[in-house]
Amino acid sequence: MSELTRDDLDALTQWDTPTICNALEITNPERRGSGFTIEPLVCLDPGLKPIIGYARTAMIRAAAPPANTSGKGSGERVPYYEYVASGEEPKIIVIQDIDPKPGVGAFWGEVHTAVHKGLGAHGAITNGSFRDLPDSAPGFQLLGGMVGPSHAHVHVVDFNVPVNVHGMAVQHDDIIHADQHGAVIVPVDAVRRIPDAVDLITRKEAKILDAARKPDFSIDTLKEALSEMSEIH
Repeated sequence: MSELTRDDLDALTQWDTPTICNALEITNPERRGSGFTIEPLVCLDPGLKPIIGYARTAMIRAAAPPANTSGKGSGERVPYYEYVASGEEPKIIVIQDIDPKPGVGAFWGEVHTAVHKGLGAHGAITNGSFRDLPDSAPGFQLLGGMVGPSHAHVHVVDFNVPVNVHGMAVQHDDIIHADQHGAVIVPVDAVRRIPDAVDLITRKEAKILDAARKPDFSIDTLKEALSEMSEIH
């Protein structure tokens, strides 16, 4: 398979994340029960279009100051920023808050949404908290475990590591699709096949929807629609 282009990825933002999940049931049926968030997330701006990008991963803590004085766990952010800036765009940041009670301190707010947007990220997904709702960078999407007022002692513990956010296990450079419903990992081999899968699903669902919306809808018309749907390939 030839290398994916930016246009290949951007094409998938015309559909919401549930539609992408539906399409993956066709393109990658083994993924039907995994690879997506399974707990509720708070969405910063439900009105934004879906986002897609290559994952940049990190782990944070906020309940106590950094224990280390050097290295990844020191709270020094420049190496982390360099990591975020590396590689292809677009990017989505996936951060796991590993405190016993996630969300004590918000990593995301006015400053970090602006910084990460400038470094090529379209949004972020975290089980932790975020704040500064009115002042976050316009167009930058956040999906978080909660909204909170303080950043407490928030610091990066590690980055470019496997993380798990609300049941979605993510590694560096995984392709993530996300919107107000949650997020899903899109396998590389599925990206160019998804448009055809969405088209098939749309044509099948149209038979049911058209029938259900008619004034004379009944169990008989439903059966007829189901039969017609089964003939679409």
